[in-house]
Amino acid sequence: MLNNDGVEALDVQTASLQSSSAEKQKTLYKRTLFVVSISQIFGGAGLAAGVTVGALLAQQMLGTDAYAGLPSALLTLGSAGAALFVGRLSQLHGRRIGLTSGFMIGGLGAIGVIMAAIINSVFLLFTSLLVYGAGSATNLQARYAGTDLANSKQRATAISTTMVFTTFGAVAGPNLVNVMGNFAHSIGVPPLTGPFILAAAAYVLAGVVLFIMLRPDPLIIARTLEATNQEPSNKKHLVTTEQTENKRGIFVGATVMVLTQIVMVAIMTMTPVHMRHHGHSLGAVGLVIGFHIGAMYLPSLVTGVLVDKLGRTAMAIASGITLLLSGLVAAFAPGDSMVLLVIALSLLGLGWNFGLISGTALIVDSTGISTRAKTQGSVDVLVALSGAAGGALSGMIVAGTSYLTLSIVGGILSLLLIPVVIWSRGGRK
Repeated sequence: MLNNDGVEALDVQTASLQSSSAEKQKTLYKRTLFVVSISQIFGGAGLAAGVTVGALLAQQMLGTDAYAGLPSALLTLGSAGAALFVGRLSQLHGRRIGLTSGFMIGGLGAIGVIMAAIINSVFLLFTSLLVYGAGSATNLQARYAGTDLANSKQRATAISTTMVFTTFGAVAGPNLVNVMGNFAHSIGVPPLTGPFILAAAAYVLAGVVLFIMLRPDPLIIARTLEATNQEPSNKKHLVTTEQTENKRGIFVGATVMVLTQIVMVAIMTMTPVHMRHHGHSLGAVGLVIGFHIGAMYLPSLVTGVLVDKLGRTAMAIASGITLLLSGLVAAFAPGDSMVLLVIALSLLGLGWNFGLISGTALIVDSTGISTRAKTQGSVDVLVALSGAAGGALSGMIVAGTSYLTLSIVGGILSLLLIPVVIWSRGGRK
């Protein structure tokens, strides 16, 4: 039997062990954010290639605008399958293996696009774009890795930190269109494949960084911590509570991300084609898309803080309003106005940023560590499929009506976010 001195000594020892564990978790959390952020720089450069010249490459090879939205659709369709694959692989073997595999597959897809352009094979182009989509899916899945060791008040900030670093590569990519195009021409391949050469190298480097540096694996550590800290007497109550709240949180988070993805992909996909019809150079297209992608990622650090401080609901509503403004500016901007197109596409990126971070935070809030990666992958499948639909329909809408119609429809569609998130106020913020 312990006397009072013995009890106090045991309490001190327990507190010391808990403090040590908390310090280790904090250190691992910071290390994970650092490693994932490094990979995101390369990943951002990789995803920017398809966004910038994918539609133009298809237009050149097919000789029509009607199917210019197909590359974006195929890319996002491929990313849907990859999101499921990466999510399941991460659930089984940890983030390191899942994310590394996804980036490597994306790099192979970029190489396939280059080969398709060289031999002028539309079939190989479309197949390779599906595979290339794995890089885009993995780039988004990486944002979850930063949350595995974060507490509930750090989650949106953790998501946004990794996304900020995507900005460096994502903005550099479109602005290297002319440089990479000249490089491609100098080695005897079509200029439009230049950005895909960059993408292949960038995705492979992102995979190498994660494979070498993401040790220990944050998801595996998080599972271990949960198993250690969970009180057996509370398990039944905890599962019941989470099941009730998860359904609402996952539904609302997924809906926010799906709607923002449809609107963003649809307008973004056809903007390069719209600009080329009005005589803008490839460099001008790269500049506008660079501003757009910068707005998608650069505000992330501030957005994450706002989502954690103001709540998920408020920022999701802000997403819908920002996307509406983007659609209206894009619709009524003169085709030869670079300034207004930059504003429209910047608002489009910002609205997407608000929606993605608030929606992602809702998903993380609503999932337990034991099923988190699998559920996140499944939700990202829906996000990718919605993007594929937006990309495929965008070309058809513009071919059948106009870019103005597409932009207005996209802006109005974004308003559906508001009733959905107001309904969510009955659940978590």
